[in-house]
Amino acid sequence: MDWFVDVLDFIGQEILNVPAYLIGIITAIGLIALRRTSGQVIGGGLKAALGFLILGAGAGVVVASLTPLGDIILDVTGAQGVIPTNEVITAMAAEEYGAQSAYILVLGFLVMLALARFTPLHYIFLTGHHMVFMALMLTVVLTVGLEEKHDWLTVLVGGFLLGVIMVVMPALAHPWMRKITGDDSIAIGHFGTLGYIAAGASGQAVGKRSKSTEEIDFPQGLRFLRDSMVATALSMVLIYEVFVIWGLIASPEATRESLGAADAGAAVMAGFGQALQFGVGVAVILYGVRTVLGELVPAFQGIAEKVVPGAKPALDIPIVFPYAANAVLIGFIASFVGGLAMLALLAVWLGPAFGLALILPGMVPHFFTGGGAGVFGNATGGRIGAAVGGFVNGVLITILPALLLEVFGELGFANSTFGDADFGWFGALLGTSLLAGPWIGIVLCIVIGVVLVVAASVFQVKVVDAGWVPGKERDEILAREAAAAKESGPGTA
Repeated sequence: MDWFVDVLDFIGQEILNVPAYLIGIITAIGLIALRRTSGQVIGGGLKAALGFLILGAGAGVVVASLTPLGDIILDVTGAQGVIPTNEVITAMAAEEYGAQSAYILVLGFLVMLALARFTPLHYIFLTGHHMVFMALMLTVVLTVGLEEKHDWLTVLVGGFLLGVIMVVMPALAHPWMRKITGDDSIAIGHFGTLGYIAAGASGQAVGKRSKSTEEIDFPQGLRFLRDSMVATALSMVLIYEVFVIWGLIASPEATRESLGAADAGAAVMAGFGQALQFGVGVAVILYGVRTVLGELVPAFQGIAEKVVPGAKPALDIPIVFPYAANAVLIGFIASFVGGLAMLALLAVWLGPAFGLALILPGMVPHFFTGGGAGVFGNATGGRIGAAVGGFVNGVLITILPALLLEVFGELGFANSTFGDADFGWFGALLGTSLLAGPWIGIVLCIVIGVVLVVAASVFQVKVVDAGWVPGKERDEILAREAAAAKESGPGTA
């Protein structure tokens, strides 16, 4: 059976773990179902894959530009603790748990297809690396929680739970996603979804009269800031240079080392260059998203018609960035501030009282999930919603990893944790259930999965399919105000 494990591992790690390949294959299958010519199938599949590679290249540029900034911030503030990183804990756990996670990954994908076909949850989760991360987290929690070696039970329960979470979360977020995109063609497939839902709900609560971040009225001399790429780059220049100068004052040697600079002047210019690289990365991401959507959405209609009628592709979080580019930056900054606020609370109260670890804010998760939360918050609450939604997301991705780390500690896998919101709440819930005992815990985990499917199915039918629009009251208020201003004439402010 070693060859079978090797094949599953190859499929899981070399194909499903590469989003570009997965997207290209799905696009090609959809085009085949639509009876396109062989040239159109090959061209469409390659273009979709290239679009995702472009998106990944942009993300790589963003990550590379944020890493020195994160190092400088941690150095000048003297913060000590755990920085949640999905890739790091995955690498740590893969050697011991890789074989079981490969089985769980493949079984989970099949369970997802079955649930999408036979329940109201018609979503196909296509974010390959997050599938791998979740499969590994489930493997770790279930394997260690069972105490004895029960690989078959780990795989069966883990595959079921992975399939569940991949259709449930897109369904729960879809009203907000539909509000953002303006149609019903795509869903969100990213395990930071709790943060996005919380951001959308927060925006709706606080931003009833707040205009969109994309309607910021710049003075005549600042009209160039209406270009989101320019505004993003200049904002990051300001952020970068503040911390570089602070670092050169508080810890000059470490700051120069982080930036690879020989002296203070070189460090300042290196920070300037990294900020501009951030702007480049965001621009590349937006282009990649447009390329993917141009090929994937039409092709997906073929899959929906043949395999899962009415299915929607659930895609990675940068897919929403083009819909509100200003909100991405606002959400990122607000999320980082929320992470710092929650870190302070952990340090002075929750840590001493409950023994929770200090979770340091990582720039990369705060950019991607915070930026996404800003878009969700803006959709229902405008500028105020983007800021508050980003802040709430920052709080969640700080406290939830701390709770998950407690579960890993109890289960014998301490000092590392996953970063995004859904890993935190789902892993902590399952891990806590397994603390009741191996067999009782397994039953509880299955019950949790069934309850999630039932609850999400009811939500899909009663809320999503019924056409509920989050933030509708705000839309009506802004429409009335716009109509009144139009009737009053151009002289009215």
